Amino acid sequence: MGWSYKVHGGIALALSALFLLSAVLAWMPWASWPAGMTWMAAAALSLPVALAAVGRVLLTRADRKTLWLSFRCLPGRLQAVLGVLAVTGVLRAVIGASQENNLQTDGVEDGRHYVYDTTPLHRGRAEVSSSAYADVLRREQRSLMPVFGAVLAGGAYAVFTAGELRRADARAKRTPAA
Repeated sequence: MGWSYKVHGGIALALSALFLLSAVLAWMPWASWPAGMTWMAAAALSLPVALAAVGRVLLTRADRKTLWLSFRCLPGRLQAVLGVLAVTGVLRAVIGASQENNLQTDGVEDGRHYVYDTTPLHRGRAEVSSSAYADVLRREQRSLMPVFGAVLAGGAYAVFTAGELRRADARAKRTPAA
């Protein structure tokens, strides 16, 4: 596997682990959420990595069976890490989505914290305390960050699988057919 595949896959794995760890930390009452890490920042980080991973898989022009066989050729620890990250991301996203959450962060203006209430009869913007705003932000991150973590785990799977497939193809071209 080429070094660019290893770097790309490593970045996807690291970001996936970061987002999933952030989602887990959002469940801890004593943990405060990093102010700069919002879902928009997560999307800005994960989108190019995931799209490049999809592009690499499409360039291999391999079918699902070949990609699965290529994945099976990866080291066992890497397979386990990819599986754990993907399953954790999907489970955390399902758990986060299943919880009722009618409030969304709307922003901070002049030191005042605003949320948007999506309850059918009370739809609108409301001012809340900073602690209530932090709680709403934490609940948002619980449901959104695992989605990005799962997408990036899938991106890492795609990159490592495409790299392994490329390595196997290069080896097959070097050795003469008997």
